Amino acid sequence: MNLKSQYASITMTQEIFHSSLPLHLESGEVLPEFDLGYTTYGQLNSDKSNVIWVIHALTGDSNASEWWNGLIGEDKFFDPANHFIICANLLGSCYGSTQPFSENPQTGKPYYYDFPQMTTRDMAQGLERLRIHLKIETIHTLIGGSLGGQVGLEWAYELGRKLKNAIILASTSKSRPWVIGFNETQRMAIESDCTWGECNEEAGQKGMETARAIAMLTYRHPNDLATKQADPENKLDNYRASSYLRYQGQKLAKRFNALSYWTLSKTMDSHDLGRNRGGLEQALGNIEANVLAIGVDSDLLFLPEESQYISQKVKKGIYKEITSTAGHDAFLIEFEQLSYILKSFYLQQKN
Repeated sequence: MNLKSQYASITMTQEIFHSSLPLHLESGEVLPEFDLGYTTYGQLNSDKSNVIWVIHALTGDSNASEWWNGLIGEDKFFDPANHFIICANLLGSCYGSTQPFSENPQTGKPYYYDFPQMTTRDMAQGLERLRIHLKIETIHTLIGGSLGGQVGLEWAYELGRKLKNAIILASTSKSRPWVIGFNETQRMAIESDCTWGECNEEAGQKGMETARAIAMLTYRHPNDLATKQADPENKLDNYRASSYLRYQGQKLAKRFNALSYWTLSKTMDSHDLGRNRGGLEQALGNIEANVLAIGVDSDLLFLPEESQYISQKVKKGIYKEITSTAGHDAFLIEFEQLSYILKSFYLQQKN
């Protein structure tokens, strides 16, 4: 599939990459073949030195200019007029890539609950296949937040000198019990849905609505909810915070499925850059790229000190912090601060 459209003379292309080679996973399982949906903006320059590779977060997709529209697009920090921007839908996600509803070529039926366990390292392997397919020798900048940052770290480790800059936002080198615990409560909510276990695309959807509501409490900060979802003092029911969380759950259920959500949350749990690499310090120390680790001062999910740790343990690391009441999701919202931080980072690389 090759869909092209023009936005102010900038080309956006959406395609499906098919790998017929098996992907051997950390779990010992194998994907016999797989697809990755991906979107590109702009064009490669003559020496192919303008590649910006974006990795989306948990429920994101490859249309990076939509969910990061304050950072990517015409006259934005990453402008397709100057950069070749690519974002691929991660394995297990439901926007064009192989996922639980995809056909298992060995059975001729959808995987459903037999979809193999994926790790962030497996996802990085999938992205590496796509890079080789596109004949991209070097990546100027790899950028991702949250789960995307975790996958980005894994890929940065593997890319070595093929990657110049890695920008890791609101993320971590290893998922803590705190993160795993929140993810488990979300999966428990999905399990409580009486349709969970059925082999159809609606299975677990109501449970996922609850899971998303739980997740939103980790993506925001109490002060943010107190400001934006406050009610009159005499109110006894139907609180704004309640309707906000229900709305967020219903909104996700219209565009996502519970099996992909389950798979990707398990992937986040599995993240450990140091696994079978001598530990976190040694693994981070082997990353060759310039690393900009960006934390959010109000992030309750991936604490800012986790980003600081990344910057301290890599060979060439810098830490910067976004100041916001928005919590974890600030990396998707605070475009002005983020653009300033990125500009300073690139200027420092030139000096």
